[in-house]
Amino acid sequence: MTNERVATARRQYLNLGIGEWFAVAVFFGVARFSIMPRLDTARDAYALWAALVPLLAILFQGGAYWLLARTWVGRSAMPGSLALLFRVLRVLNVVLLFGGLAGILIWFPTITAWGIVVLLVWAFGVFEYLNYFVVRLSYPFTQWFSEVGRWRKPRLQRDLERAARTPR
Repeated sequence: MTNERVATARRQYLNLGIGEWFAVAVFFGVARFSIMPRLDTARDAYALWAALVPLLAILFQGGAYWLLARTWVGRSAMPGSLALLFRVLRVLNVVLLFGGLAGILIWFPTITAWGIVVLLVWAFGVFEYLNYFVVRLSYPFTQWFSEVGRWRKPRLQRDLERAARTPR
């Protein structure tokens, strides 16, 4: 990779990482200061947090991945210890998502509209998990329909595979 391409990738990764962490702050802020005051019961709040915690965790991990990836882009593979961490997180995220779904079902909101909001938040967490660990789903809007059907591996997954092939 040329120096210019590495610099471009590092800027892009910086933007992606900061963007994911900004999304964490926005989702948390909207939930805490806009939605929570409108909920009728503690049960509704528990359902919201059951959906939101997995999403926030996955977005935070995604932001960390992009910011850390800036250090090895164009030079080397992901460090083995970091690859191990993200492999463990891949499994823990599934547990977190299923735990969140169980919490949603246990504390399903008393108002159907809030139930739909909670399910959509949880579904977005599933979307983000798939986008980071299974298949790339995020593309610019103008390219989404043409690209999503190609079932490309996410960058994180490719970095994990490359780290596994790299001798230590």
